[in-house]
Amino acid sequence: MQKTLIINAGSSSLKWQLFAMPAETVVASGLVERISMPGSIFTIKYGDHQKFETTVDNLDQNHAAQMLLAELQRLAIIDSLTEITAVAHRVVAGGETFKQAVEVTPAVLEAIKGLSDFAPLHNPMEARGIETMAQALPTVKQYAVFDSQFFTDLPEMNAIYSLPYELTQKYHIRRYGEHGISHGYLTGRAAELLAKPKDDLNLVTLHLGSGASLAAVKNGRAFDTSMGFTPLTGVTMGTRAGDVDPAVLPFLMKALKIDDPNEIMMMLNNQSGLLGISGISPDMREIRAQEATNPQAQLAVEIFVNRIVKYAGSYLTELKRADALIFAGGIGEHNATLRQQIIDELSIFGVTLDPKLNEAGQEGLISGADSKIKVMLIPTNEELAMVRQVAALQN
Repeated sequence: MQKTLIINAGSSSLKWQLFAMPAETVVASGLVERISMPGSIFTIKYGDHQKFETTVDNLDQNHAAQMLLAELQRLAIIDSLTEITAVAHRVVAGGETFKQAVEVTPAVLEAIKGLSDFAPLHNPMEARGIETMAQALPTVKQYAVFDSQFFTDLPEMNAIYSLPYELTQKYHIRRYGEHGISHGYLTGRAAELLAKPKDDLNLVTLHLGSGASLAAVKNGRAFDTSMGFTPLTGVTMGTRAGDVDPAVLPFLMKALKIDDPNEIMMMLNNQSGLLGISGISPDMREIRAQEATNPQAQLAVEIFVNRIVKYAGSYLTELKRADALIFAGGIGEHNATLRQQIIDELSIFGVTLDPKLNEAGQEGLISGADSKIKVMLIPTNEELAMVRQVAALQN
């Protein structure tokens, strides 16, 4: 049976799933947490509830991918690498060049690298991941599935910035949005769970993890999103600042005597967000562990919640009618306390949670019986969405 390997590389994690096709059966799955950080955790789940886990300090994306292929064989999940007949990679920024999944050719790979300005934390890393897999599996076709494609037809009023229009047109400056594979999956899954046609569905989807973004979905299509020209903007994230007054950049360059704007961009991308505010970690679990005794940890949580509430509230207003608010992503799926904090701050919209359902953390409705808008928890499945796009290209 043919197998497709799905690689979903985030800014601080690498998720993957191995699918037997065309049945879409998950043969094995895994996660590398805390990429390039002390105590990187490498996990594989397979077989009859079997699990392999080890800790490797500062495990980077490329070594994680090589370790993955080695462990698949050592654990006898596959007999040979020849069983893998396709590898698909999540690529954050497709810009206006890629509006659907594609087979990776040398020209496509160069184009992905060329779009790195749109996702400096992601595209270079994802290009290296493609090259790593192509070297390890030289006869296997590689595919790229783009996170930005869900947002390619945003209404212009939400897609463009208030810049001179001729510059917007000339340099293709617009809100590209990211996490589109997730937001698209959540939209389709919500339609199934609510037994409602997708074209009639209005949603606010909250993908909350180390990278975090919100989207407004109107009539089943992307209407607005928090990330912008790059994944740097929007809500506060693990290491990314989110929205910042652009005037802060030249101010800091002058104050810190920095000549290279890339240094400031590195600070905004790698040293800000939850890490920068808390001074502890980009990992919400570590921050919450110190929240009661560390004022900076408490402030980091408060700011994270506040920025999410601002976007969610504005999207509910934009949509005028919402069928559901949907929580997803590592933080959104696993942090019941944070979900409660966010919904409490949105109480003006008449939205409530059922405490027991919220604590249970199962897929489906978690809203209170009196909630005017449904609240749902839907574990995102970007890998399933990706494997279906790849299968469509192969047919």
